Amino acid sequence: MTTMMSIVIMAIIAMTSTAITSTTTIPMLMTPSKPAARLPRSRRGPTGVPERIAPPVEDCTAIDDKEAAALYRLMTWLSPAFPVGAFSYSGGIEWAVEAGDIGDAASLRDWLATMLADGPGFCDGVFLAHAHRAASLRDARGLREIAELAAAFVPSRERQLETTAQGRAFVEIARTAWNCDGLDAMVCGCDGSIVYPVAVGLVSAVHTVRLPPTMHAFLHALASNWISAGARLIPLGQTDSQRVLVLLEPVVAATTKRALAASCEDLGSATFRADLAGMRHETQYTRLFRS
Repeated sequence: MTTMMSIVIMAIIAMTSTAITSTTTIPMLMTPSKPAARLPRSRRGPTGVPERIAPPVEDCTAIDDKEAAALYRLMTWLSPAFPVGAFSYSGGIEWAVEAGDIGDAASLRDWLATMLADGPGFCDGVFLAHAHRAASLRDARGLREIAELAAAFVPSRERQLETTAQGRAFVEIARTAWNCDGLDAMVCGCDGSIVYPVAVGLVSAVHTVRLPPTMHAFLHALASNWISAGARLIPLGQTDSQRVLVLLEPVVAATTKRALAASCEDLGSATFRADLAGMRHETQYTRLFRS
């Protein structure tokens, strides 16, 4: 009797085990497998590791060689690391801070927005545009005339030093490290000192870098350098400095559009206080900057 009961119990255990195995394996056999590329991005594989998803086609489209070269040159020429000495000039901001016109991020933003839209930012953009167009056409006479006008347009001695020193350094480095056919001839055709915006317009044109991105990058670099000066003088933290740059983005974009469409008859400045700041900086008792 005992033997018979043992046999029955063992048979029941075997049947139960078989049933459990069947119910756990059948759903796994019925689970469909999908290619990795068709799974949702949030889907994980059987091991819990995210499965690799093929990127959209547009993500793989590279810019052509000409665009890549132009972008590389602009990022290099207008980087703070390009040795034109921009870090040593404040454009009169040093006096404005001492006088109390600029004392925080908000007042710095307002001051720079005016300088960009209605002062040296806009004027330099116009000079850059006309220099770029003349150099693109290999118009030596037109380039010389715009270079002379730009050199005569600055309102103070230190501003003259700032723009001519940076222009000279930009041209010298371009001719040494970034020379190309036609650059020497265009530089010689200017027949005199070349201010900074004219230098940038001339060199970018000879390198066949398009005018609109050149203009935008130039004004961005100009605003960034002014913010850097303000950050050291006020002083400002890095986060506040970046907030000022964010707020100036639409001003840079709007000034770029205006300068691209402007003629030399549209040149003019309404930043009288900033011009006075540049003049009074010449006799300021303690100074960190050259302008």
